[in-house]
This record gives sequence, structure tokens and C-alpha cells, in this order.
Amino acid sequence: MPTKSGFLSSFLKRPWRLAAVVVVLLTLGYFLKPGSKAKDVGATFVARKGPLDITVLEGGSVESEEKGEIKCEVKGGQGVKILKIVEEGYQVTEEDMRTNKVLAELDSADLRNKITQQEITFGSTVASLTDAQEGFDIQLNQNLSDVKAAEQKAAFARMDFEKYMGDQAANQIIAQLRLLAGPSERTVSATNVTEKATPAAGTTTSGETHSQGLTTVTSKTNSPASPDNSIATASPAVAAANANQKASSTTAETAPGQETADPETVIDFSKYADIAQLGDGEAKQKLRELQDAVQIAQKELQQGQSTLDGTKRLFDKDFVTKIELEKDQLAYDNCVLKVKKAETALNLFSKYEFRKSAEEALSKYTESLRELDRTRKGAVSKMAQADAKLKSAQARHSVEERQLKELTDQLDKCVIKAQRPGLVVYGSGGDVRYWRDEEQIREGATVREGQTILTIPDMRKMCIKVKIHETYIKRIAKGQKVHITADAFPDREMEGEVSQVGVLPDSEGSWLNPDMKLYRTTITISGRQDWLRPGMNTKVQIIVNQLADVVHVPVQAISPHEGKKLCYVAAGPKVEQREVEVGDFNDEFIEIKKGLKEGERVCLRSPSGLEGKEPGSEEKKTTPAKDKPKPEKQVVAATAEGQH
Repeated sequence: MPTKSGFLSSFLKRPWRLAAVVVVLLTLGYFLKPGSKAKDVGATFVARKGPLDITVLEGGSVESEEKGEIKCEVKGGQGVKILKIVEEGYQVTEEDMRTNKVLAELDSADLRNKITQQEITFGSTVASLTDAQEGFDIQLNQNLSDVKAAEQKAAFARMDFEKYMGDQAANQIIAQLRLLAGPSERTVSATNVTEKATPAAGTTTSGETHSQGLTTVTSKTNSPASPDNSIATASPAVAAANANQKASSTTAETAPGQETADPETVIDFSKYADIAQLGDGEAKQKLRELQDAVQIAQKELQQGQSTLDGTKRLFDKDFVTKIELEKDQLAYDNCVLKVKKAETALNLFSKYEFRKSAEEALSKYTESLRELDRTRKGAVSKMAQADAKLKSAQARHSVEERQLKELTDQLDKCVIKAQRPGLVVYGSGGDVRYWRDEEQIREGATVREGQTILTIPDMRKMCIKVKIHETYIKRIAKGQKVHITADAFPDREMEGEVSQVGVLPDSEGSWLNPDMKLYRTTITISGRQDWLRPGMNTKVQIIVNQLADVVHVPVQAISPHEGKKLCYVAAGPKVEQREVEVGDFNDEFIEIKKGLKEGERVCLRSPSGLEGKEPGSEEKKTTPAKDKPKPEKQVVAATAEGQH
């Protein structure tokens, strides 16, 4: 048997065997030298190249876009009881809608009592309104009659004054006293009223003017001085305007009720005691008669004087007796007395009787104008009161009618009928205001105004409500496509799109964590899924971006270090630390723009012994401990820092 040294010498004599030994020794020396033992690389992933969907993954529950909530609309702080209600889960059909099937009935006994009381009150209000309307019409007609009588009286007084003084002198005096003719001569006839005011109708017709809720009735008369005549029957504003016009009008014809005498003007009637100054009237006729009487008396006196003188001459010649002379003397004396009597009568008439009669006629005319003014103002006041009473009755009638209608509507709302097809779900009592006091929806339970009694969701239009964190919300936009998976049916994937993005953070749950800002987002499910039910939990992937052909690796394969993005590439037994440039990412993968190629294997965690080292530092010499960089904790979330 050969010895060990002989075997070795015989083995080394062959060249190829010697070369093989050298290779084995060099390999063992490389792996067994200090600091060069094999590293534990752990799980790896082969870098891929292809399309990458950038998504935001969230969870939510299925809801109907149109919940079809049926709430209690019966008013009252004490609530109302449910007398009848269909069982939960009842399927409302089209036939139920046609037959007006009753889904729920609320207690309406209290409402019926209120309606009865309100009907009694409303009946009394209707009677009051009718009385006010008739009273308004009666007062309107009474005002027309009163004003007509006053105007006739004034017109007749004017006629009496003109009859006595004559129209020429009368008009001159009236103009001097600013008692302008016209309104006093106007007559009002019921047939001349173009339209009778009827405020209850609430409309404006011919001859009727409504100014701020007040009524003015216009009467038209035929007067030579003024063709128009207005009677303010229910407008204090018009009366005030008339009063202002009365104070300023001096030369033009005044409006109705404005006739007044100038207190500073005094009429001297003595100058009118002349036939030349008077017109054809009673005073002129009387004055002419008195003047004629004086003239006749004077002519008789002249004739008596002639007769007496002749008789005296005959008496002196004894042709007549003394008795005849005395008789003629007596006749002459009678003529003298007649002249004096006629002159005295003329003087008395000119100085006293004429002035008295003229002033009396003028006074009656002036007083008739004042009475006309008082009558018109009284008519305005009475019409204002009648109008106020009518408006008050109308307002009360409107209030009572509205209250009766509201109670009737409330009674109708006590019966809830089928209005849409779908699955009946009882209200959840989610109103925060009453959640402590609300009872479970059932027969006999009390519900309040605004509380949801039933929900009939539209199964044809379903959506998902999710809450997006504030770090992702700016990437969400309306119209983005969504992949949807229900937890109960993970093998059935659905499609949808974002239909609404919240503008403000959701207030619900903010009291638990005020610092967390979540935004409500609505995702509409495309198509109709008969197996989908409200309340099912789902996961949604909102596609915010689609990368066509990029290299990508799992996000945990990238580690941040001093502002750089590093990954560890496994090449056989060696591990290379490499700096890369990253792009967009989702919850699973991240885009590699530079530094890594398709097919290279990357470590999913940092190999032991390489944490915190600079790229290529494993090839450098060992540095003193004081010069070595300190290890830094690597956080996967920081990989995408600056990518939001």
C-alpha cells in the first residue's frame, strides 16, 4: 500500500491535476478569508418591465345612489306613534305603486281634533271677511252719496250767489277771494263712477288706482269748469298730497276739498251797488226797481208842482176855489213824500239790504265749500278705516286658511304609500340630535319630525362611499376609473368611476382624531349587479395614473439613505448596493427610472452587514471606527418621499 507522500507525489506529476488543485485552493481561499463570508440576502424579486397602474387602495361599503329615505313629516315636539308598518325586507313592486299600498300609518287622532277646531275658527274668519268686504262696499257708496250731496249743496249755493249778484260780479268776487269755481259746482252720480273699488279681489281695474295697498276711486262728471273729479276714498297718502297742493295752489284751480277763502281779503260790496257793476241778477233787478220808483216819484213831483203852480195862478184870479188849491197842494206834498220815500228805499237797499243779502249769499257758498271739504276728508277717514278692517280680515283669513291647509297636509302625511319599487329597510335612527331618545322602528314606536322611518334604496344605481386621506386626495379626480372587489365575492371584479370628490374634510369621527383629515369620495358602480346588496364591504382601487412600459420593483426593495434611494442587487453570492432614481408608485410597486435593468434580482430587505454603507464601500479598505458612517433606520414609506 502506497504511503501518503507517495500518493501525493504521484498525483502532482500529472499537469492537469495540478491545475485543478490550484483552482480549488484559490476558491477556498477567497471564500474563507476574513470579512468575505457569504451574506444572507433573504427574499428577492426580479425587476419587471411593463405597464404599471398607479392606484389608491381604500375600503368602503356599498350604498344606493338614491337612498329613497322616507322621513316623518308630521310636526310636533312630542312625536307621533307608528300604528302600522310593513315588515322589513318587503319588496315593493310596480303593482304596489299602482294600488297605493300603505307602507306605514302614523297616529292622526290629535291632528283630526286640531283640524276640527281650525275649521270652526276658519268659518268665523270667513264670516268676518265677508262682513269687512260688504262694509267696505257700503262705506264706498255712502261716501259717494255724502260727497255728491255736499257738492250739490255747494253748487246750489254758488248758483244762489250768482243769481243774486249776477255771474259777472259773482265770478269777480270769487276770483278775488280765491274761491275758484269748479269743485263746488261738480255733481257726483253713481252712474259716473267708472269702477267700484274691490280690494278683496286684489286686482287693479279701470278707474281704480292702488297705491301701496290703498284705493282711490275716480268719479267723472260733466262740469264746464273742470271735467274731472277725484274722490279719495281710502288713501291717506293722496289726502296728504292734496293738502300740500292746497297750501301751494293760488292761481290754478284747486283739487277737490281745497276750496278756501283768503282771510286777508275783504270785499267792499258798496261799490257793487251800481247797475253797471252788477250782472243780471236779483240785486240788479231790485236796484233797477228802486231807481225806477225814484224816477217815477220825481216825475210825479214835477207834475204835481206844475199843477200846483197853475192852480195858484187861477186862484189868484179867482178862477178856482181855495179848496181846489188845497187839494193840489196836498197832491204836491204827497209827491214830495213819495220822492223821499223812494230815495230812502234806494239808499237803504244800497247801504244795508244789498250788502247783507250779498254777504249772506257769499257766506252760504263759502260754508258749503267748507262742508264739502269736511265731507271729503271724512270720506277719506272712513274709507281708510274700512280698508284697514278689510285688510286685517284678509290677513287673518290668509293665516287661518294656511294653517288649515298645513294641518290637512299633515294628516295626509300620516299615511305613507308606496312611491318607488325596491327593498324596504327600517330607518337606522342616525340623526345625532335624537340618537339617545330614538326608539327602534316598529309598530308602537314614537318617531319625531325628520326621523327616517323607511329606506327604499334604488338597487339599479349603486355606489361606494370611501374616505380618502389628505395625502392622496389631490391625486383623486372626478371621472377616474376604479377596480372594485366585494369581500363576499372576491372573484367578481367590478368596474366603476369616481363621481364626486369631497371638498371639505369629513366631520364624522373628527372628535376621535382631530388631526386626521379624511375626504368623502363617491364611486359609482358601472352596470347592474343583482347579487350586490347595500352595506357590503368592498375594496376599491382608484387608478390615478397608468404607466405604459416602465421598470418596477416592490416598494420595500427601495431604502432611503441620506437623501438617496438605494436598492440591493443580488448577483450570485455577491450583493451590490446601488443608487437608483425612482418615479411614481402605488401600494405595491414603484417605478425605477434609472439605475436598474429588467431581469436584475433585488433584495426585498437590506442584507445584514450592508445597512448604511455607501455604494461600493464593500470594495474599499476598512476605515477607522471614527470615520465609519453611523447606521440609519430605513423606512419604506420614505422611499416615496417627495412623490406625493
